[in-house]
Amino acid sequence: MEIALHIGANCTEGERLLKSLLRNADRLGREGIAVPGPARYRPVLREAVMAEMRGQGTMTAREVLLDAMLDDAEARRMVLSNPAFLSLPPWAMDGGFLPSAGPKAQAVGDIFADDQVELFLTIRNPATWLPAVFAQAKGRSFEEFTGGIDPLSLRWSELVGRLREATPELPLTVWCNEDAVLVWGEVLARLAGFGPTEPLEGRFDLMASVTADEGMERFCKYLSEHPGQTPAQERRVVGAFLDKYAIADRVEEEVDLPGWDATLVDAITDAYEEDAAAIARMPGVTMIVP
Repeated sequence: MEIALHIGANCTEGERLLKSLLRNADRLGREGIAVPGPARYRPVLREAVMAEMRGQGTMTAREVLLDAMLDDAEARRMVLSNPAFLSLPPWAMDGGFLPSAGPKAQAVGDIFADDQVELFLTIRNPATWLPAVFAQAKGRSFEEFTGGIDPLSLRWSELVGRLREATPELPLTVWCNEDAVLVWGEVLARLAGFGPTEPLEGRFDLMASVTADEGMERFCKYLSEHPGQTPAQERRVVGAFLDKYAIADRVEEEVDLPGWDATLVDAITDAYEEDAAAIARMPGVTMIVP
């Protein structure tokens, strides 16, 4: 079986991703692609992964998981998503930058050793990711949350390197959360196992969440009057409509943390952009870019 697992990271539109995919549930089901509801697999998969990491995995773990996840025994592909797979928010920086990423990915690979597993990861500028995840880490100070780690030192490429080292046999697809509105359709298509240009319902869901109603109406009208757009053309059109109709407070992110100023935020952002370019050059990684 093919298993596509979106492993996060936290605060990167993971729940919306699953909702967009589920808009295609009937079509996907006809093609043997299962998208189970998260309640069916997140708790049991978490337990199985933790048991595997403790050396307490069982020979029947795969069968137990599939029985819990699937209604259709004939499914050839299963799509799973858990934005908190790598860590729950309070412990995302507990002992390092998502320190359990490698062992958790390896546990999944071991459980589904006879299957074709693909990992999918969304990354986000640490200048906005850290405050967003910290906001969900209730009851901890920022110093406690980060363990004193210098935000300028955070590199997603280092995390990706750990994932590749732990699971070199598992293909990894990565995209930047900042690009998500432009590449949403390709992300959905790749998760479903289609070619990157396959048009799916929901490919403009993220755009709709940050665009004024008038803008979406005009956008839909434009597409209906100009059929046959290629994905590249669609992206240019999306960008043009976002420039004109995006709702400012939904696309602009303010950073408000003690001791953080514009100079630090700019430095973190510059390092992140270089880091994303480095990830795109890593072997075994597919980087989705606009």
